[in-house]
Amino acid sequence: MANLKEIRTRISSVKSTQQITSAMKMVAASKLRKAQSRILTLRPYARMQLELLQTLTEAAGAGNEKVFAEVRPEEHILIVVFSSNRGLSGAYNSNVLRQTNQLLSQYKEQVSRGNVEIITVGKKATEFYTRKTNLPVVGSFDHFYDTLSYDEVAATVKNIINDFVTKKYDKILLVYHQFKNAVVQYLKVEQFLPVMGTPPTDQKLNTEVEYIFDPSREEIMQNLIPQVLKTQFYKALSDAWASEQGARMTAMSQATDNATELLKDLRMAYNKARQASITKEILEIVSGAEALKNV
Repeated sequence: MANLKEIRTRISSVKSTQQITSAMKMVAASKLRKAQSRILTLRPYARMQLELLQTLTEAAGAGNEKVFAEVRPEEHILIVVFSSNRGLSGAYNSNVLRQTNQLLSQYKEQVSRGNVEIITVGKKATEFYTRKTNLPVVGSFDHFYDTLSYDEVAATVKNIINDFVTKKYDKILLVYHQFKNAVVQYLKVEQFLPVMGTPPTDQKLNTEVEYIFDPSREEIMQNLIPQVLKTQFYKALSDAWASEQGARMTAMSQATDNATELLKDLRMAYNKARQASITKEILEIVSGAEALKNV
């Protein structure tokens, strides 16, 4: 059994850890409230925007805007990976990296030819793909989480869209966590470009619809498509941010609970050791008194 000094040292260490994890839990909970409000407000708008885009893309015909929905042989792939800037968030980052690596294995031929490039959002993904792999990381936007600014994101997305339009990339994918609640986050691989048209699910809408465009169809589509894509990218960023805070709050809550249980066990061990020490001292005193009687 460990001596009393060792147990006291461990109790002090666990108490310090418990205070840190409890504070981090509260900070993550505060950030989560704001992040959750942002994504829950944004999500319906982004969904309706995407549905509108998909419907109009199907009906647009062969105009210039079709370049955004052009399906080409998948020779050059861009993968945008959303991780976090910090750790202590459970399996959040490892799940993102594992999913991305599985995706890379699906495009192993393109990877072997150097035709798969990566953009990272979050220091954990940046560190992993720049230090531990030979994959070309063409952009790192770890600062997005500092401000979560739509304007800043929109400027980056504009360049990504231009790379697709100019046929630098044939396909662009997003890998991120979709937020549900503090405990549950769904890992998603989402096709960003080309835009996928979705046939209407309502049978009443399966007939051809004649749209009236004002101003011209070309002008609407050329302005609408980039706008929708920027919103979808910003939604993915907001989802990832909320998911990170939820994962961190859950991980820190579990760590705090584990520290509480460990403290309980350590205090019990301390009391047992202290009781054994006192019992030993009493026995020594009694034995000494008995020995003096026999002198």
